[in-house]
Amino acid sequence: MFSTDAAAMPASGNPIGLPEGALRGTTTVGIVCKDGVVLGTERRATLGGGFIANKVAQKLFKIDNQIGMTIAGWVGDAQTLVRYLRAEVNLYRLRRQAPISVEGAATMLANILNGNRMMPYLAWVLLGGIDPKGPHLFSVDPAGGNIEDSFVSVGSGSSIAYGVLEESYEEGMTLSEGADLALRALTVAMKRDSNSGDGYLLATISEKEYHEYTDDEIRKRLSKLKLD
Repeated sequence: MFSTDAAAMPASGNPIGLPEGALRGTTTVGIVCKDGVVLGTERRATLGGGFIANKVAQKLFKIDNQIGMTIAGWVGDAQTLVRYLRAEVNLYRLRRQAPISVEGAATMLANILNGNRMMPYLAWVLLGGIDPKGPHLFSVDPAGGNIEDSFVSVGSGSSIAYGVLEESYEEGMTLSEGADLALRALTVAMKRDSNSGDGYLLATISEKEYHEYTDDEIRKRLSKLKLD
């Protein structure tokens, strides 16, 4: 699992009385740029007590051609939500003969989570993408709370990542600048949060494409930023 502790909960606290230890581990970040959205996360999965269960956890997922999401939470719930949302987004496309908007996908996910709040999916999602209205980023909590923002971080390392994001985020950043900022925020978080580490997952979503960075592309960016 990605998490086992309430340490991953934002400062707003525990909105639905989740079990103590439900959302530990993970640092995820999302950044809105003038030409799209950046989503990033590290790769460590931890169990209770800080045991590293997996060093190549998949926490970044493509949902549609121009929509992606990251997840902090229990791996089983995370994988179920990804399958659920992908299926609903594909059904929407088939029925409407058009892709769903980013806000529509976030609302759909929020409704799924809210409808199960008595037996919640223990996962906190960042969902972002671009549509005819522009780039959008939403934070969707386990109770179905759905908030749009310019940059967001979730997970046990989020408070550390926010230090970098708050200091360096600028409205109108390019995707390339946003990708660099995401890597900087994740790197700092991994240095100080023992539940985060073991590499990076990074994607940029623009009108042109959903691009998930290869390990080699990430290494080159880290080297250029002197973060390797």
